[in-house]
Amino acid sequence: MTFANATRLILLAAIWGASFLFMRIAVPSLGPIWLISARIGLAAVFLGLVAAALKHRFDWQNWREYLFLGLFNTALPFLAYGFAARTLNASMMSILNATAPIWGAVIMALLMRKMPARKVCLGLLLGMLGVAVLVGFDRISTQVGAGLGILACLGATLCYGIASAYTKLKAQHIAPFQVAHGSMWGASLLLAPLFLSSQPLATPTPSVWLAIIALAVLCTGFAYLLYFRLVREIGAASTLTVTFLIPVFGVLWGAVFLGEHIGGNTIAGAIIILLGTALVCL
Repeated sequence: MTFANATRLILLAAIWGASFLFMRIAVPSLGPIWLISARIGLAAVFLGLVAAALKHRFDWQNWREYLFLGLFNTALPFLAYGFAARTLNASMMSILNATAPIWGAVIMALLMRKMPARKVCLGLLLGMLGVAVLVGFDRISTQVGAGLGILACLGATLCYGIASAYTKLKAQHIAPFQVAHGSMWGASLLLAPLFLSSQPLATPTPSVWLAIIALAVLCTGFAYLLYFRLVREIGAASTLTVTFLIPVFGVLWGAVFLGEHIGGNTIAGAIIILLGTALVCL
């Protein structure tokens, strides 16, 4: 890995880690539905402008894949995190996000009807233990609605695991940029009825608007472009190591900008979850 690609990998982790911070800022005013609909819709427009600038034609024949991935890789997990952001802090959400590769390995094993390797099974057990340590000893877990928020985060990572397995089995023939672009429009279409039937909880302040724009353009549109460039240059396996860096930045941004408490259970739970993820991924 060159210095430039290592820098891009760290930048990607910092950007995706910041997404949990921006959700915490914006969700009290907009609510999950409006926040996530705005994030996805603006990201779709941004990627559409990039496609036009690069003269990439939209491949309509893969609309089924776009809708499926739009649902499981974008709409459902983003909504779940938006719901969780009402009660959980950025640190906990970013750490729970690291369980996505573990779900992916389990789902692939079920679909292939093949027992996972021993190290994958150990990784799954460590992941479960890490979640227990993280949420079982955190004072935020005792707040009203926190339990549902934790389940929402785990549901989001389950969706990522489903999307990962589907991509490997059904969508490898589609160019990565087309997947990102098409699935973003698919997610926007699927969320449109919810968006039109709801309204924001309060009038957004300038800081909320900045958080929305950052989520859409920086954390979604630009981050996808950066991600797929890394996949092309260093491979999918190496790019997947961003999973280990996102919690570092998620915890850091939450502590610096929101004053979130970092307890011993936060560090211990994160380490155990990341060890489990490492056994699954590496």
